[in-house]
Amino acid sequence: MNDDTPGQEPAASTPPVPPPAASTSATPLNEPPGSPYVVLEKLARDLLDEQRMNRRWRVFFRFSALILAFIAVWAAFDFKGTTKQVNSRHTALIEIDGEIDSASSTGSVSSILPALNDAFSDIASVGLILKMNSPGGSPVQSAIINDEINRLRKLHPEKPVYVVIEDMCASGCYYIAAAADKIYVSQASIVGSIGVLMSSFGFTGLMEKLGVERRLMTAGENKGIMDPFSPYSAKHKEFTQAMLKEIHEQFIAAVRKGRGKRLKENPEIFSGLFWTGSRAITLGLADGLGTVDTVARDVLKAEDVIDYTVREGLSDRVLKKFGAAIGEGAARVVSNDWMKPR
Repeated sequence: MNDDTPGQEPAASTPPVPPPAASTSATPLNEPPGSPYVVLEKLARDLLDEQRMNRRWRVFFRFSALILAFIAVWAAFDFKGTTKQVNSRHTALIEIDGEIDSASSTGSVSSILPALNDAFSDIASVGLILKMNSPGGSPVQSAIINDEINRLRKLHPEKPVYVVIEDMCASGCYYIAAAADKIYVSQASIVGSIGVLMSSFGFTGLMEKLGVERRLMTAGENKGIMDPFSPYSAKHKEFTQAMLKEIHEQFIAAVRKGRGKRLKENPEIFSGLFWTGSRAITLGLADGLGTVDTVARDVLKAEDVIDYTVREGLSDRVLKKFGAAIGEGAARVVSNDWMKPR
């Protein structure tokens, strides 16, 4: 039986109310800031951040270790610019460029002596050319190289040694060049400067004006000699001058021995002055005009030129970038490098 009353509309059904949407926040809406739940959530987030940071550092250190391992392998192979022996008749070339110093890549005993020995010992080399372009430097390094050239020339008298000067060959550079059989220059080359110097600074007057007191303690009455912040006594000046004169006389003796009767004795030659290449020929400091190519072709009669220069390898340059230069700079400050004889 139908209970609906005829002519009466049925009552509309009420739609169900959907449940409240879940909050996207991990924290309950009504949770107070200082509640344990909030504290635990913060600790969890901090832990995740720390783990991410640790991963980044691990990646960084692994990448750095890979780079250092590559450098170590490269250094172990020691890829330097040495030249292997060849069987064809040729002229041996050794470049001496830049300051003559123990730290120089092409102007030190450690780089020049191995090149000299390789060039002389190669049976295919007919002679040596030292291509030089240097303002000078350490008299010790220069003297050692000069002695080695003379020694090797005696062992191999059939192999002459010629020097070709480019822009400049002064002071310690000429000390080395004097050991050669002949010296060739360009007309405008700078040649000479046969002398020795030692430079420093004195700040005592300035310190007095500023009211600064120097407190230097030494064991040995002369230990503080040439200290730039202490007065320079006449005794110290006399001692230093005598030492420089002794080194200068050694330099002069090497030049006279190497140049012999070709040298025009002139008081100015050993005064520290320098001259053009043309004037150097007139004074007997050089023998003629020439280049590497002309000497190899016209003098040695061997146009093929093989470079024996020991050059700094890539591994050495990279390692220096990692701190050697900084250490060297600190050492120079500590040891007063400007006081070295030149």
